[in-house]
Amino acid sequence: MLLQRVITAAILVPLVVMAVFQLPGEYFSLVFGLIMLMAAWEWSHLIGINQPYKKYLFLLSLIVPMLWLHFWTQFLEGLQYVIETGQQDIYQYVKKAGWTSISTFMEYLNIPDVRLYSGALEWLVIPPVIFWVLVMILIKHSPTGVLQLELKPRNKALIGWFVLMSAWLFFVRLRILYGAEMTMYFLVLIWAADIAAFFVGKKFGQSKLAPEISPGKTMAGFYGALLAGLVCGILLCLIYSFPLMNASDVVLLSILTVLISIFGDLFFSVVKRQSGVKESGSILPGHGGILDRLDSLIAAAPFFYAGIYLIYRIIEDAQATGAAG
Repeated sequence: MLLQRVITAAILVPLVVMAVFQLPGEYFSLVFGLIMLMAAWEWSHLIGINQPYKKYLFLLSLIVPMLWLHFWTQFLEGLQYVIETGQQDIYQYVKKAGWTSISTFMEYLNIPDVRLYSGALEWLVIPPVIFWVLVMILIKHSPTGVLQLELKPRNKALIGWFVLMSAWLFFVRLRILYGAEMTMYFLVLIWAADIAAFFVGKKFGQSKLAPEISPGKTMAGFYGALLAGLVCGILLCLIYSFPLMNASDVVLLSILTVLISIFGDLFFSVVKRQSGVKESGSILPGHGGILDRLDSLIAAAPFFYAGIYLIYRIIEDAQATGAAG
């Protein structure tokens, strides 16, 4: 099993690195979108959606908003054009009709440019961050209760739609807005934590992290993963020579991202145990399915993006204050 994992990883890692550094943003969005659709197919199987037409409807429910969000800027451009054209047409009509009061009102009417609200998507990161923090708290304090929680298939489908959509959106935005290097760091962070948890847990693991959910995960592996997050954060700050205050933020974000990723892994383990399966699929030899490989990333992507967004805003505000001073 370990040999299969290593071989599969040796094939996939170079492909992922090439995609992160070489693909234009549009193609990166498309490729990761296709991967999320494969994960959605596995999710539909896990929650008991067996009819093909329901599976395709579930995929369609992801494809439509993905396209809308992908073309968000173009959508706002088109909407602004419609607003401006409609406003001008109405003004010309009421002016010709002799409705002086209305035409005068429209002359002074100032409709905001909707293109200025392109950053509204940033607010969408709040719900997934809250969701994963709540998942972490619930699993930590009541693993048995979470495992015994019974939800209807449509509610599970909604949860799957929510976590997959948010992971796609903010992982893609991380790549487009903050560059390939930051995206690669995020992936290395998740991979390093996963590897550290596996080997440290295997070497020193005795006490279990959540035996009701995942008997293989240990407290030693848990702390090994957090330590890997700490080391990754420190190395990143040393490589880029971050100031001490920004470095502390990056290190803290790295550790917290790993923490969220661990409980994201446990969340998907809950779903698999409730479904009576060990793995979500078999497409990746030694790793199982797409969800088995991306469970940590799906949970951590919105949280990491939110943290990077805040850190960059703090830096920009400090620079603006310094320039003004």
